[in-house]
Amino acid sequence: MAQQDSGQGHSTKNPERVVQIRRCACVVKGGRRFSFAALVVVGDESSRVGYGYGKGTEVPIAVEKATKQANRRLQDVALDGTTIPHQVEGRFGASRVVLVPAAPGTGIIAGETVRAVVELAGVTDILTKSRGSSNPVNLVKATFDALSKLRTRDHVARLRGVEV
Repeated sequence: MAQQDSGQGHSTKNPERVVQIRRCACVVKGGRRFSFAALVVVGDESSRVGYGYGKGTEVPIAVEKATKQANRRLQDVALDGTTIPHQVEGRFGASRVVLVPAAPGTGIIAGETVRAVVELAGVTDILTKSRGSSNPVNLVKATFDALSKLRTRDHVARLRGVEV
């Protein structure tokens, strides 16, 4: 049991990327009281990635909460070498993200928010296009929606019960 606990839940193992920090002001009798919200993406750069959204009175507290949540939400991503197996579209709210596989050597053609997610998922060659809302929270969720729709040839073959 102790061996299993030592392998999971450590934020030091997975690289993290702070995508956004928001400051919120609450007006009280003595002035303004600030709180902070952080959007963090965590991944092992080899097909596992997760995101978290944390709030706190200080920035480090918010980032720590978001990182904890991201580590709990890690999900597997179907990869085909250095890219994705097929084109896919993810949606969340008014945000749309299209992910297109690219030839080796292309690099990551993506905006800042989508780039953080696909880099930490372990993708090195991909073309992306985001449409609609550019809200970073919605873009991250739309990207995760797209990544969850990816299927490899082997997986589809198993679902259909055929040999490849």
